[in-house]
Amino acid sequence: MRPAEYAPDTIIQAGEALQAAGRNVTGFALRQKVGGGNPNRLKQVWEEHLARSAVAEAEPVAELPVEVAEALAAVAKALTERLTALAVELNDKAVKAAERRVREIVKAAGEQRELAERELADAAQTVEDLEQQLDGIRGELMASRDQLAEMLAQRQSQAVELAQMRERVDAAEKAAKETARAATQREADLLGQQQQARQAEQAAREREATANGQLLAAMQQHEEDTQLSAELRRDLEKARKDAEDGRVHLQAAQARLDGAAREIEEARKQAREARDEAKQAAASAAERRGELKALQQEIARLKDGKTSPQPHKGRH
Repeated sequence: MRPAEYAPDTIIQAGEALQAAGRNVTGFALRQKVGGGNPNRLKQVWEEHLARSAVAEAEPVAELPVEVAEALAAVAKALTERLTALAVELNDKAVKAAERRVREIVKAAGEQRELAERELADAAQTVEDLEQQLDGIRGELMASRDQLAEMLAQRQSQAVELAQMRERVDAAEKAAKETARAATQREADLLGQQQQARQAEQAAREREATANGQLLAAMQQHEEDTQLSAELRRDLEKARKDAEDGRVHLQAAQARLDGAAREIEEARKQAREARDEAKQAAASAAERRGELKALQQEIARLKDGKTSPQPHKGRH
């Protein structure tokens, strides 16, 4: 609200000046006299001044007669007594109502206090239960961490063992390849020796046939030329010796051939054993990989199970 610009005394002095000049006191006349202001407010201040002046100038009221004064005093006394009794009654009712309200409030406060104490006890029990559950969860978490560390150690050990097994598998495969290559080379050498033995046998047979032919020719010439019998005997002996040498060479070649066949069979057996060992090592490596994969899945499951919030079990 905008504050007044002129004091009431100034407005009253302006109105009295207008009355002294014989002019009507209006809001606009007051505004013109004081030099501004709200005409309605100026008029209201002047009218309030006139009302106060009229009350002050009112004539005194005449005194009451004795009878009326006595009746009025009696009525006033009775009314006072009645008002006093009514006040006492009302005060009594108010006090009783207040006491009853206080008792209700005290009772309600007691019930609220008991309820609060029970709730506080329940809350304390709940907190204790939660602390016990938290301790249990912490223990489980520590056990899970230890188990996880142990699993990680086992995993590292299995990884090392798997690497070593892979190395053994690679070495076994390499040895199997080398054994197979050596067996192939040995078989080729034995085939060459067999071919040489067959060639030696063929040469021995040819020499034996030649010696037999020479023996027959010598026998035919024996009758014709007795002088050549000694030479023929020598030639025959030589032919027989050559044939015997051929048989010895043939037997030696056959023995070498049999030994080479045994060596080929042994090389093939070693190659088969090397292949079987490589297959077993590969199967064991696959089994280790499966176990390692299962262990990784178990570790991931344990991590997921321990990082997720634990369900709260209510207290019954």
